[in-house]
Amino acid sequence: MTTTQEALDAKPTSERRRTPAVVRLLVLATFVVILNETIMINAIPRLMADMNITEQAAQWLSTAFMLTMAAVIPVTGWFLQRVTTRSAYATAMGVFLAGTALAAVAPVFEVLLLARIVQATGTAVMMPLLMTTLMTVVPERDRGRVMGNVTMAISVAPAMGPAVSGLILQLGSWRLLFAAVLPIAALIAWRGLAQLENVGEPQLSTIDWFSVGAAALGFGSLVYGLSRLGESDKLVPASIVVFGLATIAVFVVRQLRLQRRDVPLLDLRILRHPTYALSLLLMSLGFMAMMGSMILLPIYLQNLRGLTPLETGMLVMPGGLAMGLIGPGVGRLFDRFGGRKLIIPGSAGIVLALAGLTQISAAMPYWQILSLHALLMISLAVAFTPVFTLGLGALPAHLYSHGSSMLATLQQVAAALGTALVVTVMSGRAGSRIADGAAQAVAQLDGMRLAFLVTAALSVLMVAIAFLLPKHIAPADEPENLGNTPTEHRTSDDLALEPVG
Repeated sequence: MTTTQEALDAKPTSERRRTPAVVRLLVLATFVVILNETIMINAIPRLMADMNITEQAAQWLSTAFMLTMAAVIPVTGWFLQRVTTRSAYATAMGVFLAGTALAAVAPVFEVLLLARIVQATGTAVMMPLLMTTLMTVVPERDRGRVMGNVTMAISVAPAMGPAVSGLILQLGSWRLLFAAVLPIAALIAWRGLAQLENVGEPQLSTIDWFSVGAAALGFGSLVYGLSRLGESDKLVPASIVVFGLATIAVFVVRQLRLQRRDVPLLDLRILRHPTYALSLLLMSLGFMAMMGSMILLPIYLQNLRGLTPLETGMLVMPGGLAMGLIGPGVGRLFDRFGGRKLIIPGSAGIVLALAGLTQISAAMPYWQILSLHALLMISLAVAFTPVFTLGLGALPAHLYSHGSSMLATLQQVAAALGTALVVTVMSGRAGSRIADGAAQAVAQLDGMRLAFLVTAALSVLMVAIAFLLPKHIAPADEPENLGNTPTEHRTSDDLALEPVG
């Protein structure tokens, strides 16, 4: 029997060079669902007035989305191996559409919060599904080009969320944010189910519910604790972070035990592949830099420069658009020259952009802010596309779904950590300056400079890691001790009494 890769390589070159329809459909669907992760940022003032809630309560619409993503994504590796491509797509888009429809008509805040959680559950499945399908159906020689298109969905969508919401909010109520997305998502779901074909064969397996609970509690607590570290009272968030890390440690021990029988919920053998592990670390640092700048720049532009949310969104939109437009070109360059020649200059560009932002002032020209933000976004695209391709390509095919799940999970953790880091540094520095007698605006500006300096220092690590990555994807070695018992012969009874320690 020929493998999927052998069948792909046997196709004519002209056919291989086209992006498979299944990948195009999944990219479009993923872009729409991920866009919702940041689309509520500009709507918070409207929600506070319409629903008579505090700013802290309104922030939960974004926090709950992020928490749900972090809790659900670790389970997707098992889920994607168990169901067909069409079933996974139908489930993800169906759940997302249900959440979007509920949000559009939500009568009270509690219902809106529930709707965001439902939306996030569907969103959590889409990116691992896209990555796993891409690595399965696209031949190795074309993966860089196709991954360039994927970069738009997973990186540009969050960056474009505030700009898109700013434009929609000019037209009317916050409900339009969901009413506008609903028919687009429904059309994509319908067209996808009409054209989507199953990729690969589902594998029968059981699920360890203890692992599901530990993953949800551990990663959810970690992301929630990190998201609250910017508050004045650090003790409670720090305690939640420690609890989350301890629970994740229990989850890891459990997976190591389950791996002996080849039935882990999240297969940690992916970390045995050095290229994947290094790519995961570099990607996490990049997302910390990206989310840190996404938090700091709106605060600077609106609080210190007096711009409206729409004006702020328009100012940062060129950077997001540039990031998406150059993605396919970066992918083609990767296919031709390899990863290192792109990742090193991309990482260096991130350092330069963040270093430039450490010089922000109350009078910095807007064109300079736009240019630095665009440089940051373009540099992230230049680095992300080859990093994703190298990292997942270093894994054997049976670990693609687990590698994709780990990648998506770490994105959520990195986003929360980046946000917590810049807010904590900015608040701490500003508070210190105010205590010394500085004016509020001067103190906050000084805090932002220090926060950008810290992210710039962290991004220097990206350059160091880039030199350790290979030029091209090395053949994946099969992990050791895969276990001799077929997965489909395991039962839930085999797992129920398994000790954790």
